[in-house]
Amino acid sequence: MADGMARVLWERYEPVHDLVYFTREARRAADTLGMHGFWMGYFALRAAPLGPVRPAVVTSCFYVFHPARVARALPDAWDCAPPAEVLEARLDAMDAAMTGLFGPDVVGSAEFAQAADLAWEAAAAADTTGRVLAAANQALGRPERPTARLWQAVTTLREHRGDGHVAVLVSLGLGPVDAMVLKAAAGESDAAFLRETRRWGQEDWAAATARQRERGRLAADGSLTPGGAALRAEVEALTDAAAEEPWAALGAGRSARLAELLQPLARAVDGAGLLPPGNPVGLTRASHPAAR
Repeated sequence: MADGMARVLWERYEPVHDLVYFTREARRAADTLGMHGFWMGYFALRAAPLGPVRPAVVTSCFYVFHPARVARALPDAWDCAPPAEVLEARLDAMDAAMTGLFGPDVVGSAEFAQAADLAWEAAAAADTTGRVLAAANQALGRPERPTARLWQAVTTLREHRGDGHVAVLVSLGLGPVDAMVLKAAAGESDAAFLRETRRWGQEDWAAATARQRERGRLAADGSLTPGGAALRAEVEALTDAAAEEPWAALGAGRSARLAELLQPLARAVDGAGLLPPGNPVGLTRASHPAAR
């Protein structure tokens, strides 16, 4: 585990968290609640721990979305279903998705329950000071079902890492579009997919590309320069460092055990083809040993 515990664990718990975005069970839950279209469901399911917040709060927390994308979903989603109902629905959806994907024998096993308990302990140990999404998720009650407990725990850990990542981007002066331009140039996501799903215009993307080129981070062909690659490496290293605390609290041995338990789950998600090509998560086969 030469990459550091935070990186190793992220590569394994991120695919499990991502079930809430890419499974039919999650979409069915949103539809049943009366959400209109994918994006209303996405924002409602992810933002529900914050309460019935207005779009400006979610735009700030989620960081990379154009304000207009968020405003098309919120606050209208809370007229369809209050956050408490959304929270219950997303755990039910994740229970169904995980049972269907991993199998009832796996989710009912002692090993799965152990993974849920270890992940919950790590999530509870995370310092959420200044991390709004992580704090909102951490404050939720401990589910009885191992599926719900594992998914909620890895979601808290994921948002903890994400909040830290946003702090790194802000500290380095990388706005939402600039950060995505560099991410795409690094080969971690597809540029068109990022721009279109986050609803930024061609002119916004072109302006960010020009800024990064002027600062010596992008070559003429759109690839990263050595300076750009160094900046991307710095962003990831600082993000990893900011995410180490839960694993230090859990301890090396039990963190390694959780990574071992999560690895077949991450492989199952990858093998099911649920994460679309060029997805915004940043887990590619080149960077994601759990999927190889």
